[in-house]
Amino acid sequence: MPFRLGTPELIILLVIVLLVFGVGRIGRIASELGQGIRQFRQGLEEQKTADEPPAEK
Repeated sequence: MPFRLGTPELIILLVIVLLVFGVGRIGRIASELGQGIRQFRQGLEEQKTADEPPAEK
């Protein structure tokens, strides 16, 4: 049985999540998630530059 969520169901789900976690906690979780993604991308860039051979003059 597939789950088909429409706009009313998503709004109800969002309200329940806000009631359970609170606005401040959700903001903190989103901030930490964004910071983790940034650090992951920085790590990929550092790995990419470490793998490249040094440029010859």
